[in-house]
Amino acid sequence: MEESNNYDHQHPLLLILNQEQLIDYQSGVTDCSRCGEKVSTPCLCCAEHCGFYLHKVCADAPLELNHPFHLNHPLLLMQNAPYSPGGYICNFCGKGGYDFVYHCSCNFDFHIKCALFTFNIAENNLKELEHVPLQHPLISTENGDEKLKDAAKCFVCWEPLEKYTHFCPDFGFNSHEKCAKLPFKLNHVCHRKHPLVLQFNSQRLPCKICGETNREAIGFVYGCSPCKFVVHIECASQSPLQVIKSTNHGHPFTLFLRQVPFTCDACGVEGNHVAYTCGTCNIIIHKNCISLPRIIKSKWHDHRLLHTYFHHIEDFGVLICMICHDEVDTEHGSYYCSKCNVIFHVHCVTEDKRSYSIVSLENEDEIPYESSITVLESNDAGEATKIKNFKHIHNLILSPFVGRYENRCDGCLLPISGPFYSCSFCAFFLHKACAELPKMKDVWHHLCREPLALISDKAFECLECLNLYNAFAYECCGCETKICLPCVIALTPGARTYLKHEHPLFYYREHKGKCNACGNTTGSAFWCKDCNFVLHTDCFSLPITAYHKCDQHLLSFTDHNDNSYSESYYCDICEKTRDLNRWFYRCATCDTSAHVGCVLGKYSFLKHRSIYEEKDHPHPLIIVKKKYYYPDCSKCSKPCEDVALECSKPECKYIVHWDCVAPDYLQSWWMWCM
Repeated sequence: MEESNNYDHQHPLLLILNQEQLIDYQSGVTDCSRCGEKVSTPCLCCAEHCGFYLHKVCADAPLELNHPFHLNHPLLLMQNAPYSPGGYICNFCGKGGYDFVYHCSCNFDFHIKCALFTFNIAENNLKELEHVPLQHPLISTENGDEKLKDAAKCFVCWEPLEKYTHFCPDFGFNSHEKCAKLPFKLNHVCHRKHPLVLQFNSQRLPCKICGETNREAIGFVYGCSPCKFVVHIECASQSPLQVIKSTNHGHPFTLFLRQVPFTCDACGVEGNHVAYTCGTCNIIIHKNCISLPRIIKSKWHDHRLLHTYFHHIEDFGVLICMICHDEVDTEHGSYYCSKCNVIFHVHCVTEDKRSYSIVSLENEDEIPYESSITVLESNDAGEATKIKNFKHIHNLILSPFVGRYENRCDGCLLPISGPFYSCSFCAFFLHKACAELPKMKDVWHHLCREPLALISDKAFECLECLNLYNAFAYECCGCETKICLPCVIALTPGARTYLKHEHPLFYYREHKGKCNACGNTTGSAFWCKDCNFVLHTDCFSLPITAYHKCDQHLLSFTDHNDNSYSESYYCDICEKTRDLNRWFYRCATCDTSAHVGCVLGKYSFLKHRSIYEEKDHPHPLIIVKKKYYYPDCSKCSKPCEDVALECSKPECKYIVHWDCVAPDYLQSWWMWCM
């Protein structure tokens, strides 16, 4: 034990050379005051026992370090990182810290131990690991067995450790044996100007061979800093004459080293430098595109999607990607559905690996989600004429539309039109399409990415249109959020036509514009790029036709360009003026015009006669809307002129406004176009 300089500490420091001396000197487990890790010998400790300790390596760390893995600038040793609140993430190990740091003004940071360890590795070309025996980094399991650490990564390539590894007990870093023997400099045929140096990819440059980028910038790459040229270690080790067999093409691909820009025939995206070619078909592609799956099942579409290298233009009516809505180049690769004739960019449909699965066999049958109906009888054409729907207790009979406008579909709550199923025992109606909905459904725009289950008779606020709803809907099996049926249908990927608009509309999760229907600013919207026509999701989901007691006919949702027939603009329901720039409902036969809010009401999407459980009343309550007489509310004593809850037992005579008893989140705060 001997005294040393105090390294800016207020008391003298003692140099402790072995572990026995340290145990005698310290009172408990102590940490190094620079790196924050458990102190070990050789180290320095305060002679006055104030708890100050330094590893000898940390104490001797230079104040400035010209690190070969960060060639652009020197690294400065700082007591705290210059960020708020002083923490940082080490660019080597990816772990955070609040202690001393080697910092560069370009936001490059190293723990002290990481900086010194990697500096020594670079200087010695990994030679310092040669004396360390090969071994597994093991942990003990609950039953006493040992296994390889699942989280153990090679500090060079940052891939999981396999087989035998170099292990450095002094610093706790592990390396594959092959990575420990990598040369510090490398001459590579892909970059003949300069040698490539083993370094950190601090600028997060993409690999010039495979095109991928390690966003965390951890691990090493071979790079040329002046040319901003980076190659992954694995890619750099591949033979220039490498031949790779493709799972998506009948012939193998060969590495092509002509360093010129090209457009990948598999995905249609531009590439630089290294490519792979098929000499038989004259196809040139990115390395990663060699492994593109031939067939996938995507959350973006109900049917499987097939990959192809080119299309004939006449195969598709609309060459628009169903995800980004930009044009698809048919001379290069894309995914398409042969049943629906819709097309997708490769990068759009495969960008998120959680959103698709690979279909291994081309003749593998598609397994759709279970239907919500059981067919009891069919006609000669194979059309189901008598069914059992799992959301209704009675059998349903297929019926033709006979113009009974007052009847609404119990699935979507829109007026009955076209073929529908009806119940002969009760007033229950379902559009044919609503009756045949699957019990489970994938909904691409739902961020939880879990399948959604078909539900009914649950009152909720729709996640998309914010309407209160209790008819058919889909509920996420993960986060339990609910989306009404009209929104699920409207947001299914594909082109949408609307009213008199001549171009297809596509849905954009983020689009700021002015809605043509209500005039308000949008966050997400249906948008026509050709003429900048915009509709809110909730405006798009409004019923095209609606029934109201003010008119014997169906009212049609109408564009303001159609109201030139009238010299004044009034609502025939509330008798107040209408904004001529806002859409409205109109009956052309009777010359009736009305605000959207007046026609639909505050709770247009709550299904009448359905049961609602209210805790403060002993009997089940039924959702009703009185049309002709208005009994007084049992809570507020005012007439029940809007949606109310009525006791299912006639002798009870209990009735309350919906707003008087429903929770706040089930009360409407918004009325369209009033």
